[in-house]
Amino acid sequence: MSAFHEEITVDCTPEDVWAYVIDPSHLPEWQLGTVSAEKLDEGDLGLGSLLRVIRHVGTHEVPMTMEVTEYEPPHIWGMRGIDGPVRGLVRGEITPIDGGRRARVSMDLDFEGHGFGKVLLPLLVRPQARKELPRNEQLLKDHLEHTGAAGEQ
Repeated sequence: MSAFHEEITVDCTPEDVWAYVIDPSHLPEWQLGTVSAEKLDEGDLGLGSLLRVIRHVGTHEVPMTMEVTEYEPPHIWGMRGIDGPVRGLVRGEITPIDGGRRARVSMDLDFEGHGFGKVLLPLLVRPQARKELPRNEQLLKDHLEHTGAAGEQ
C-alpha cells in the first residue's frame, strides 16, 4: 500500500487522459511542485525510459531522474526515482467509465529516503506531498475538462 492515494473522475476519454498525463512536458501544468520535466533518452516514452524532473522541495529546486517502471497504454504507468536523497515511487491508473466516455484516474505515491533523505521525508517531503497530491489531481481534472487540452493531443 502506498503512503498516498488519490482518485478523480475526469470528463474525458481514457485515451485523451493518457495522452496528456504521459507527456512529460505537461507535468508542470498539473503538478504544483514540478518546475520542468524532460525525457532523457531517444525514442518514444516506454518501459525503461528516463526522465529528468526538477521539483520544488521546500525552498529549493531539486533535480531528480525517474525511470518508467510500468507502461501499459492507455491504462497504467509507473515511475521510480533512481537518484538523489529522496526517491519517488509513482503509479497511475486510468479506468474507463460510462462506456469509455469518462475516466477514473487513480494515483499512488510513496517515497524512499537515502542518506539525509531519511530525515527530509517526515519533515518536508511527506507534508508537502500530502498537500499537493489532491491539488494536483484537481488541477489535472480542471485542465483536461476546462481548457480542452485532452482534445488538443
